[in-house]
Amino acid sequence: MNLVNLESVRLAYGPKVLLDGVSLGVAAGERIGVVGRNGGGKTTLISLIAGLIEPDSGRVTHTRGLRVGYVTQQDDLDPDLTVRQVVLDGRAEHEWAGDARVRDILDALLGGIGLDATVGTLSGGERRRTALARLLIDEHDLIVLDEPTNHLDIEAIDWLARHVVARRESLLVVTHDRWFLDAVSTRTWEVVDGQVHRYEGGYAAFVLAKAERARIAAAAEERRQNLMRKELAWLRRGPPARTSKPKFRIEAAQALIADVPPVRERVELVRFASARLGRTVYDLEEVTLRAGEDGPLVLDAATWHFGPGDRVGLIGVNGSGKSTVLRLLAGEETPDSGRLVTGRTVRVAYLSQQLAELDPTRRVLETVESIRRVIQVGKREWTASQLLERLGFRGEAQWKVVGDLSGGERRRLQLLRLLMDDPNVLMLDEPTNDLDIETLNELEDLLDGWPGTLIVVSHDRYFLERVADVSVALLGDGKLSLLPGGVDEYLERRRAGTAVTARVASAAPEKPEPKAAAPEPGLSAKELREAQKELSRLERRLEKLTAREEELHAALADSATDYNRLIALDADLKAVQAEKDEVEAAWLELAERLPA
Repeated sequence: MNLVNLESVRLAYGPKVLLDGVSLGVAAGERIGVVGRNGGGKTTLISLIAGLIEPDSGRVTHTRGLRVGYVTQQDDLDPDLTVRQVVLDGRAEHEWAGDARVRDILDALLGGIGLDATVGTLSGGERRRTALARLLIDEHDLIVLDEPTNHLDIEAIDWLARHVVARRESLLVVTHDRWFLDAVSTRTWEVVDGQVHRYEGGYAAFVLAKAERARIAAAAEERRQNLMRKELAWLRRGPPARTSKPKFRIEAAQALIADVPPVRERVELVRFASARLGRTVYDLEEVTLRAGEDGPLVLDAATWHFGPGDRVGLIGVNGSGKSTVLRLLAGEETPDSGRLVTGRTVRVAYLSQQLAELDPTRRVLETVESIRRVIQVGKREWTASQLLERLGFRGEAQWKVVGDLSGGERRRLQLLRLLMDDPNVLMLDEPTNDLDIETLNELEDLLDGWPGTLIVVSHDRYFLERVADVSVALLGDGKLSLLPGGVDEYLERRRAGTAVTARVASAAPEKPEPKAAAPEPGLSAKELREAQKELSRLERRLEKLTAREEELHAALADSATDYNRLIALDADLKAVQAEKDEVEAAWLELAERLPA
């Protein structure tokens, strides 16, 4: 039976009708992904279903006693409370410590956040994790998530997908993260023009079914159809899991992609990029770099080559220094030691996470045309107006005043201004923030024909796999590590423990003494041998402490009803964790003294 039913629901804000005569239901056990353009009514729809707002007409009914859990885009956490008070809500320690499910949620989402930290001191990503943890430790009949992956890194998104799939509750999720949609959804709803179109399966199934509808109805105009064909070609060339979910026949869709060329003409793009850039773009030679004056070590005598036409996705946990590396390449940071060689012909455009100031009194089209009116992308010329239309500024939207734009619209405008400046190196730091799926498709298609070196930092796994040819990771060891297996290899290494934990990677070591002021002599052969032996001893001790920590977690789970034993086990666990922290700190300090 359905947990929630909507019957002929209509809702409008002023003259804009968001939902018009919508009838649908959410059944027990369903996992539904909701997609659509920004401002099209997705959040309005799920707010109606959750019972937070009422429709103008029609009816929304819930089953008796329905338990709904909701995480909104903007959390409502009290900044004066501690994380413990928000998440655990007065639960006794023996109650939650003896619950393996709760411990797994706390370890995965709050592993680097102290339970006694005040909410007001947390970053945006930490607040997001706290809100999710508060929701997930409770049991519900229906979980509603509005952009749950915002501010989460790739590892946290992967854990969240596996966790919600393993739960029995129904799920309703609004997200622009297409990988997450495909991983968790059994059905997809598209909110468009006041209606809700329903599709079986996740994002891949949605794309295939939408293309099939367009083929049968012959309703898509030529440019949009070509874009859909290219998206289908990408999906069909990707991992088999992307196309394993559809419950309908896809043979009809094959005709759409039978003659589609590769997503990118790789050889031709590299040839164009080489002509514009020469052989050298960026060469890092034994570069050491810290994130700020007192920040953690990001690069430690690292060497890397970025060549013409390279399309690189830079991966790492939050706080590992990805943005710091981009700022180094953009010339906004200088290395502590080593050398950064920049090609003479490099014209770099850098989209940071911080929105640069725009004149709020100017029109959108005027703001872009002030940079350039026409740009060559690949073999085609684009006017500023055409590019604006591709990235969602259609018709009268091009004449809006910049001061009236939303955060997502300002980000799109900044990106267009960068592209219109005709760079040959493009660095994008979280470019997908606040962009809907249709706009992301257009951006990816635009980048497919852009000849130059592209370096992208993003937690949007689908976008990374779509636009980058190579994955490079910061794993906490001070190096740039090539990942032939892409994001999957990165997650495997994180789970296997061969990459430094997020807590250690983001920990700021004590500021070293300036080398010029107090040069230290190198270690003698005897001191080097002793240091290496001590390092091995610390590593063995860490392994034993980690094993003991896992044993104590298991013992806590087995002793859930024995209060006295729980207290003793919890005290042992805290002692082990404290010793582990000390050993990790000693290992890091000793490792820095040893030559690379």
